Amino acid sequence: MAQKFVIIVVNPIAGDIDKGELVADVEEHALTLGLQTIVYETCGINDGKHIRHLYEQYQPQRIIIAGGDGTIKEVAAALEDVDVLFGILPAGSANGLSVDLDIPATLDLAIPAAFSAKFIDIDMIKINGHTSLHLSDVGLNAMLVKNYESGTTRGMLGYAKQVLATFKEQTGPFRARIELEGKEVITEAKMVVIANSQKYGTGVVINPFGKMDDGQFEIVVLRNLDFTVLTKILTGNIRLDTEDVDIYSTKNARIFIDPPTEFQVDGEYIGLVSELNISILASNMKIAVPDYN
Repeated sequence: MAQKFVIIVVNPIAGDIDKGELVADVEEHALTLGLQTIVYETCGINDGKHIRHLYEQYQPQRIIIAGGDGTIKEVAAALEDVDVLFGILPAGSANGLSVDLDIPATLDLAIPAAFSAKFIDIDMIKINGHTSLHLSDVGLNAMLVKNYESGTTRGMLGYAKQVLATFKEQTGPFRARIELEGKEVITEAKMVVIANSQKYGTGVVINPFGKMDDGQFEIVVLRNLDFTVLTKILTGNIRLDTEDVDIYSTKNARIFIDPPTEFQVDGEYIGLVSELNISILASNMKIAVPDYN
C-alpha cells in the first residue's frame, strides 16, 4: 500500500506557543490515522516555492498550517490552483480566520478539527495580485500593522503598544473613489476594509454581512476613526450602524486612493498604494472545520 502523507507547515516565530510540542502532537495524531508527516518550517525566503515543491513531491492527503493569518495566506497563495484539504492550527499573533471559522483556540481541540473530514469551501480575494483570505485594509489599521512589524513585542500586547504611536503618526483622511459593479462611490475615509469574513482576530465584528463561501466580498468604509474606535478594533466591538460606516457587497471592484496610503493584507504590511484592483476567486480553498456530530 502506498504511503499517505500530510505536510505540516509551521511558522516558528508566530505567536507565543511551543512549536516543537505542537508538531509532536500533530505527528502523534497523524500516526493514529496512518499518515506520515513532512514538516516544513517557514523562514521568510521563498517559502511559497518550497511548499509548492513539497506538495508536488509528496501529493499529501492534506496540509496542516500552524501559524497566523499571514502564514495561512502564504500557503494558500502557493497552492491556490490545487485541490487539497487544509487544516488550521491557530498559532499566530493574529488568528482572525480561525476565529471566523470557529476553529478551537486550544490545541487539544484544534488538532482533531484540522484532521476532520468536514470542510468548508471558502473564497479567496485577489488584490493587486496578492491573495487575501480574511481582512485587508487601507488606512489607519494598515499603518498600525506596519508599526507592529517594526516593533519588538509580539502578540496583542505588541499591537496595543503601537496604537498610540500610530495615532500620533497619522495624517488626515484620504479620498477614495470606489468603482463597483455598475456603481461609483466617492468618499473621504480613515480606513477602507476589503473583507472576506466578519471578524478581526480579537473577535471584533467589522463586516456583519461577511460569509467566506458566498462568492462575494464586502468593502467597508469607515469615514471617522478615532483612538477609541481603533482600540475597540483590538479589544471590543465597534458600532457599524452609524452614518460614518458604509458597506458594499460585490464580486469585483477598483479603488483609487489619494494620496497614496498604507495597505495591509491579512496582517502583512504591503506598502503605500494609490489603486487597488480586487476580484473574487469563489470556492477556492477547502478548510477542515470541527465536526461535532
